[in-house]
Order: sequence, then structure tokens, then C-alpha cells
Amino acid sequence: MTGKIEILIDHAGPLMRAAVVEDGRLTDLHIDSDDRPSRLGDIVLGRVDRVVTALNGAFVDIGGPSAGLLNAADLRIAAPASRKAARVDASRIGTLLRAGQSVLVQVKAEPGGDKGPGLTMDATLPGRFLVLTPFKPGISISRRIAQGDAKAKLAQTIAGITAGLGGGWIVRAGALNVSAEVLAAEAEALAVKWRNVEQQCGSTAPLPLLSGPAAPIRAVVEQGGRVVSRILVADPGILADLNAWAADMAPDIAPLIERHAGPEPLFERYDLEGEIARLTSRHVPLPGGAGLVIDRTEALTIIDVNGGERPNVLATNLEAAGEIARQLRLRNIGGIVIVDFINLSGRGFESGGQRVLDALSHATADDPSGVNVYGMSKLGLVELTRARRGPALADLLPDLLSNRRDARHSPVGAG
Repeated sequence: MTGKIEILIDHAGPLMRAAVVEDGRLTDLHIDSDDRPSRLGDIVLGRVDRVVTALNGAFVDIGGPSAGLLNAADLRIAAPASRKAARVDASRIGTLLRAGQSVLVQVKAEPGGDKGPGLTMDATLPGRFLVLTPFKPGISISRRIAQGDAKAKLAQTIAGITAGLGGGWIVRAGALNVSAEVLAAEAEALAVKWRNVEQQCGSTAPLPLLSGPAAPIRAVVEQGGRVVSRILVADPGILADLNAWAADMAPDIAPLIERHAGPEPLFERYDLEGEIARLTSRHVPLPGGAGLVIDRTEALTIIDVNGGERPNVLATNLEAAGEIARQLRLRNIGGIVIVDFINLSGRGFESGGQRVLDALSHATADDPSGVNVYGMSKLGLVELTRARRGPALADLLPDLLSNRRDARHSPVGAG
């Protein structure tokens, strides 16, 4: 059962932060840095810089410090006089793209290391309950909604709402619990955004067409159909932006948005500064002296589960699975992750190992970034992958520590 959910938003120093708190416990943290602005989700009219057949891809100028990579698998070519786009044979990329050509792309992955941003021509516009897929017609219902009359009725409702709007639609699980009026308002707002994008496609590239959602909006959108009790905003500029977004995209939540006007800074008032600072530590305590040790390398992240003095190895592993899922989200860990669970030796390995895998899969099922959990080795090692979305919390470490110092020295009445 979902507890009381609050979203707390502030802008201190270079960081815009949106924290999701459920029953007083931090469950999600979205951060944007003014010094390193995210372009994830941006839709851009790009210009092909060069085609590299050896990579089956093309480098595209999107107006940033580094060109983005458009792989052949993410290439779509629209048919004449058609709004549809078709997947193309990767071997033909050299005949389909040329240097100087304008292409409509979306940033699907942030730059990392020596790599520039990853691009796709499969643009999507996400909402709380619906996702518009302009180049993929049809209606796709979330697999989390069980087959039955409710699912069939929802599909029929969406078909009626989106008739004439064009494109395709992904229906999120939260759509099952909201009214047709709310769904219709969101569908129309998303369609209008896409029409505005299309109208700019004749301009000179590179040109930004639509920015990806900022941290406060991401925090709201990713709640989907979960009931939020209130949204507290400390910064008046963010408050105005969020109110404008809600009026356009989510009028049902507009009454929940409030200005924090207390004497203490918002995150200090909710004891979040210390909890966020602890996310920069390698060590995460669990009951009974158990804990996690999280180490990040260039290629992957390693999470070690330590049992402490707890005699029940399986119970410790099961508890660790839930905390691992939480830490992945809060620290925004992406890429390959190796979890070293406590070894389940003996005849209980097979059944116990499966219970741990099931617990980890269940705990990560709601992660918006998408987590794939693979099998457990005889040594208790579990491999998983999590999609990269924006910089990891570790990359923002200097800004976080500086922000904590600023918050401690803020004058009374700040925020």
C-alpha cells in the first residue's frame, strides 16, 4: 500500500533538486546542475557531421560541445507524404545519410567518458499516464496491467481519445486509475507539443526544438498514478515554471503545488541534507550490523553485501535486495552492476538464490530507468544493468558537498 508521498523541490547553489519522500523516507532524488546541464530527452534538429560506415552510425551536430552518435539501429526514414517512419537496414546507412543533412533526433543517453551523447530518431514525448510515439503508430498497454475487461476497456478509451491526434501511444499502468478527462487532456497536450516540433523542422540545423523535462517535472511525471499529497517548492522561479507546466500538462495536480515559506531551508526542514550527503559514502548500513559497500569503477559498479553479525544469511540478502534497488535510484547508478550477495551455500542455494533474484527483480520493477536482472552464479554474484539517465550522483559530488555547506550557513528565512 502506498504511503504519504510528498515532492520537495529547491534550487540551492548550482543544483536544482527534487526529492520524493514517502512516509518521511527519501525514495527518489532528481538533480540538475547549472554547471553541467542535462540534455537527456532533448529533441533537436541536428545536422549530420559525418557518416562512419565502420561504426554503422553517424556523428550529428546537435549544437553542443560534442557531436552525438546516431547508430543505424536508431535511424528512421519517413516515407514521402507520410508521418510514419520505418526501420532501415543498418548496412544502408551510408546511402541514407549524408554530411550536411538535417535530421530530427532525440538525446537518449548522456555523454560519458570519451563518448558523446547517444541519439535516436525514435522520438518520444512522455507524460504521467501516456507516452506519445510519433513514428510508431498503434496503442501499447503496459504489461503491468493484467489482461481482462479493465485492460480492454482502457484500450478502447485510449483509442477514442487519441483518434485524429496521430502517432502511437504507450499507456502506462497509472492510466488505469484516472478519468478519461485527465487522459484526454494529457494526450492533447502531448500532441500539441509534437505539432510545435514539426512546425520547426524546416529551420536551419542545428536547432533545439524541445527540451527534456527538468528535475521537478521528472519527479512529478514518474509518480504516474500514485497519489501525491503535496508538492512543496522553495524557489519562486521554479514555482512559476511548475505551475505553468501543470496548467498545460497536469491541471489535476495544480492545487497540490505550494510555496515553502518556512524559516528553515526546505531540505533542512525535512532532514534531507544529511541523508543526501550520506549517499556519497561507500557504506550503507543495514539492521544487525549488516550493510552494503558500493564501489564505482570506470566499467561497472560493484555492490558487496556484508552480513555483519546476523546469522540468517537469506534474510540479510532479501533485505539487501530492497536497499540495493533504492540506492540505484537515489545515486542514479547506470550501466553494468555486479552484486556480491552473501554466499548461500549448501542445498538451499537454488531455492534461496531464486528468492533473492525474485526480490531484487520485484524491488527494481518500478524503476523508470529500466533494470534487467540476470542470474546468480554459484558464488552469489548477480549481474544487472540499469539504463543511464543523466550524471550519476557521484559525478555531482563536489556540488553536493558545497551545497550542504551553503545550507548549514544559510541565514534564517532563506528558502
